[in-house]
Amino acid sequence: MTVRLLTVLILFASVSAPQLPPPPDVDPRHRAYDLLLDTNVRDGLVYYRAVQGSRAGLNRYVASMDMPADTFKAMSRDEQVALLINAYNAIVLKTVVDHYPIQARVKTFPDKSIRQIPGAYERKHRVAGRSVSLDELERWLIDEYKDPRVIFALGRGALGGGRLKSEAYTASRLETQLADATREFVTRQGHFRIDRAANIVTVSPLYSWRENDFAAGFGDKAGEEFRSRSAIERAILAMTIGELFPSEQAYLRENRFKMEFGTFDWRLNDLTGGRID
Repeated sequence: MTVRLLTVLILFASVSAPQLPPPPDVDPRHRAYDLLLDTNVRDGLVYYRAVQGSRAGLNRYVASMDMPADTFKAMSRDEQVALLINAYNAIVLKTVVDHYPIQARVKTFPDKSIRQIPGAYERKHRVAGRSVSLDELERWLIDEYKDPRVIFALGRGALGGGRLKSEAYTASRLETQLADATREFVTRQGHFRIDRAANIVTVSPLYSWRENDFAAGFGDKAGEEFRSRSAIERAILAMTIGELFPSEQAYLRENRFKMEFGTFDWRLNDLTGGRID
């Protein structure tokens, strides 16, 4: 093959080959965790048995969240929020993996639920210079950063929680990631269901658990047609209505339905052994 022909072929290949998008901009401190999620999470469900094989890496990542408070304070707001969301979700993964397969202890929750693990939400962990439980870490996120959408980013290890992403949260894409997490949560079948025959709209009980936070963040953003409803109902409608089909929006704007809170699904978001219905 002549040098001229080889040059032509190389130039042709460089022009005709599809241009792949650059890899997402992930904060270096979250790259190992991002890879773990990309490998083991599908549609919010986790291959927990496979994650056990990466337990050492997961443990190192969780340990890395225990940085000096001054280091954390020097970060930007979005870097802090991304780190705390990742810390919460990684601690949940570690909590489940450390007890997997989960043994049933009480009858009030599903057999393999994270709620079968004693102290799952109360046990203390070191994050950014503080000793906090998962419940306290969630309150830290909400109270400090005044953005209730972070609630939708927290996987909780349960089907009823926010859908765990197959990627780490990162400062450069935080707004897009939070918007995606909110859109997914508010429109999921188990979280917002319209029964026209009964004239009832059933929503996730997670809204009632964090009623004050959602009402403060979104209660004043609903349409004027919903002014007679409670603050939490207005907040739910404000977050949801724009994501629905036009026929569903029209039905809601008639404002003749009753809104009820459903039951939280505490089943483990486990993909090991098959997809969950």
